[in-house]
Amino acid sequence: MREKLKALATLQQVDLEIAALRKAADIFPKQLTDLDKELAAARSALEAERARLADLERQKGNLQQSITDEKDKVRKWESRLTEQRSTREYAALAREIDIAKKANQTMAEEVVELGKTLATQRDAVKAKEQEFAAVQDRVGGQVAELKQKVTDADAQVKELEVKRAKASTVVDVGLLRRYDTVRKKRLPVLVPVLAPGTCQGCNMNVPPQLYNTLRSTLGTDICPSCHRIIYASEALEAPAAR
Repeated sequence: MREKLKALATLQQVDLEIAALRKAADIFPKQLTDLDKELAAARSALEAERARLADLERQKGNLQQSITDEKDKVRKWESRLTEQRSTREYAALAREIDIAKKANQTMAEEVVELGKTLATQRDAVKAKEQEFAAVQDRVGGQVAELKQKVTDADAQVKELEVKRAKASTVVDVGLLRRYDTVRKKRLPVLVPVLAPGTCQGCNMNVPPQLYNTLRSTLGTDICPSCHRIIYASEALEAPAAR
């Protein structure tokens, strides 16, 4: 019976290694998602600054076009001044010309201020471009590293699965069937019962008679509480030298 237990314990050790690898690898997809979000946030911040720059440039262009249009209008009105027949008409047109010139002057001042704002915004865009490039380089390196870890973990799991397949061939068929049934729900499956009869899987005490039977037969049974395969710790201890 001791050899059957040893074979099952060896199989379980492989399964525990596989489970540990998979658990460690479970965090990789989340880390990759977090890195994607970080890069996306940096890209959005850059695009927002570029959009503000484009909006300012549109504003400046619209103002410059308005100034050009108003100047053309003023030139036309000025050419019509000499055509006015009455003082009243002349004064009215002259007043419109004056208003248009003042409006042009105001827009010209706004263009100057927009030019200053544009210079500042171009610096902000440049800073964001540098920031995004730095994030892109860092995130790119971390993504490559994580993907390599995923590849390495997959390779290790495949190696262990080959080892598991080999280990399972020497396990008692009945024990293996029971083991695989429980393994789908929890690990470890094979656990010792220690004095005064405590299952090391669920920390519940097994009936005294069951504990005594395990110790006397050095066989296996099922924990009434967690349904794991249990055995007395003595069953896997090396036989005493004679």
